[in-house]
Amino acid sequence: MATASLKRRLALPVTALALAAGTTIALAANSSAAPSPNALSSVWYASAPYLMPEDNSPPDVSAVMDATGQKAFQLAFILAPNGGGCSPTWGGTSPIGSDSTIPSVISTIRGKGGDVSVSVGGYGGTKLGQTCGTVAATAAAYQQVVDKYGLKAIDFDLEEPEYENTQAIANELGAAQALQKNNPGLYVSVTMPGTNAGTGWFGTQLLDQAKSIGFTPANFSIMPFDGGFSGAAAQVSALEAFHGLLVSHMGWDSTTAYQHEGVSMMNGRTDASEYFYQADFQTVLDYATSHGLARYTYWSVNRDRQCNPPSNNGQLSGACSSVPQNDWDFTKFTAKFAGVATPPPPPNSSTTSTSPSTSPSTSPSTSPSTSTSSSPGGTCSAAPWSSSTAYSGGAIVSYNSHTWTAKWWTQGDTPGANTQNVWQDNGACGGGGSSSTPPAGTCTLALWNSATAYSGGAVVQYGTPAHKWTAKWWTQGDTPGSNSSGVWTDGGVCGS
Repeated sequence: MATASLKRRLALPVTALALAAGTTIALAANSSAAPSPNALSSVWYASAPYLMPEDNSPPDVSAVMDATGQKAFQLAFILAPNGGGCSPTWGGTSPIGSDSTIPSVISTIRGKGGDVSVSVGGYGGTKLGQTCGTVAATAAAYQQVVDKYGLKAIDFDLEEPEYENTQAIANELGAAQALQKNNPGLYVSVTMPGTNAGTGWFGTQLLDQAKSIGFTPANFSIMPFDGGFSGAAAQVSALEAFHGLLVSHMGWDSTTAYQHEGVSMMNGRTDASEYFYQADFQTVLDYATSHGLARYTYWSVNRDRQCNPPSNNGQLSGACSSVPQNDWDFTKFTAKFAGVATPPPPPNSSTTSTSPSTSPSTSPSTSPSTSTSSSPGGTCSAAPWSSSTAYSGGAIVSYNSHTWTAKWWTQGDTPGANTQNVWQDNGACGGGGSSSTPPAGTCTLALWNSATAYSGGAVVQYGTPAHKWTAKWWTQGDTPGSNSSGVWTDGGVCGS
């Protein structure tokens, strides 16, 4: 059962905490109309972090895009009018027909090659599913939002107090299904509270309702926080439990369930005084990418900056995280997800989306540079790797006489280092093979460590004689060669 602690969906007071010096909180430049949406891959909508453009000291979204490479954002929240009725408003107070702030923000994002999704619902407030009365009326209200902003994606964030209202949830899911049918290619996500068991009783009822009407969104996402969670291990456990619920309630096989599962986290201090740090986001990211999850996002970009003091201040803010960080640290994880994950296309889509269609504006071209550099392994035509450059997935560089290809967005990860496993070694410039295959009879791979968290694709050595082992998915503490998990693939004796 959802609890009253899910306050992260409300506009939180920011006067109690002073923002760190130098933090930019300016709104996007004024604009009366948003440009036509860009044709982004669905993976960007799957990675879109939540942003409140009208509450919680909105950040300069242009600066966020430049610093992280993130292209899509989840604008929150559409509600019913505070006085009642069935017309969409921002936060219950600003009708979409007269609001001027949101078009300005959308214009800025689309002007930089990005796009937006809009989230309806959230925690607190009155939802359209409660006031519109029928599926058709609810769908018509949301269609106004889709048409107004030319949306390619929409999120149904189904929480309190609507979450426990059977008819309201039926209206919301029925409306989501109608939007999906009437707007081919529309990316529809459904977000709900998470528990240590995956989700609560009302969450399973939500799944049963979706199954009964034949509704399959791009994903069902849980929020594993504010429920007694302790770090990433508890979140991963909840996601595994939710995976089981998707199998049993939706009737999917395991692979299909992962392909329609998502996670929505909260950065820093939560409403329930839980703390989630950058390392927790990395662990969940590794799990999400290695299991093929369809969505990875968080609440919220407004909070993705350091408070003053940075941590242990005993307070919750809607405008900073209450943990030590650099500005936009957590948004960089959603950008990484967009560079590595390939969720299935939304239902009714006539095309299959794979990798992002465009690279972050801060990234270099993925084509080899025309400059060359001489090295013992031959002539490297790719540009030399730079620790200060942000690279998108597919970018090609040269380093230590080898050519390397980025698997996803990265900055500061040294090619050949095993910390992130982001760079694919293409071998010595001009030929000569890959350094990931050690010479016969030798093993230059990192030793397996029971305390290290490995992502899918990580390569280690273990055993006597030393064998090369490759992780199939995220793992920690599973001994290579053990039959208990089957996570490690034996590549044979090193060099053989």
